[in-house]
Amino acid sequence: MTAIRIANAPCSWGSLEFEGLEGQALTCERMLDELVETGYTGTELGDWGFMPTEPASLRQVLEARRVTLVGAFVPARFADASAHAAGAEAAVRVARLLAGAASHEYAPMIILADENGTVPRRTANAGRVTPAMGLDKDAWHVFAHGVETVARAVRESTGLPVGFHHHCAGYVETPEEIDALLRHTSAELLCLVYDTGHYAFGAGDRDGSRTRDGLERFGARISHMHYKDCEPDIAARSAAEGWDYFQSVGQGVFCELGKGCVDFAWITQWLRQRNYNGFITVEQDVLPGMGAPKESARRNREYLRTFNL
Repeated sequence: MTAIRIANAPCSWGSLEFEGLEGQALTCERMLDELVETGYTGTELGDWGFMPTEPASLRQVLEARRVTLVGAFVPARFADASAHAAGAEAAVRVARLLAGAASHEYAPMIILADENGTVPRRTANAGRVTPAMGLDKDAWHVFAHGVETVARAVRESTGLPVGFHHHCAGYVETPEEIDALLRHTSAELLCLVYDTGHYAFGAGDRDGSRTRDGLERFGARISHMHYKDCEPDIAARSAAEGWDYFQSVGQGVFCELGKGCVDFAWITQWLRQRNYNGFITVEQDVLPGMGAPKESARRNREYLRTFNL
């Protein structure tokens, strides 16, 4: 059987990458302790500064808990050519930290994403964007050039793999936008990080079929998986009542695994048939103050054990 391991991420404990929404009370030590206690063996880095930013110190807190560093989420304003250099600088800084703290047996990934939640029209219409709200031909060239510029800088400075995370409330949300990004970028430089929950919400999936179709459509570029669920009734309410992205998250559109429309049994089998080898990262975006993250993480982990993960 393919060796698939299960990670989680600081965002599941309410430490989010959005300005003004960072979790302040939670320490990385407590988050990592709870991650281990609930059955996970890997983690993402989280926001810069949430975990130690010196490689030896970061490696120490991870090794003490036998936790593998899986990757780091790095957003950038790719639609703005003047922001590409700063994006590359930020990504290389994170990549050097990851490279210095990585375990000998696993190369962590730099997970690029748009600077989600910063364009009002996209944020206001997450889950129901139309082509008219997207990038035109020239803008796609700017966006893709920025992604490749940042990916190349990471690869040249550290050799770490680079993926792109499609994400609601950004310019790469819908299946058509994912397709456009992949067509405009080199497969040698960039893979796709497939997030089941963001795909379902962005594609308007209500029964799991569109998310399954996405795996088939983009499978050749997928090298890392995020397991996140999407509650179809809440997604439908979001569309009907015109919620923005943060309202949708706050109302629980990204529910616990197994409580939404994503067909995790089928997806897990799909991965095994293709000899997926590495980590699946569980993510359940939790705004600060929402729920009990440790117990939610435990329930998510127990759910995945029903598929022998």
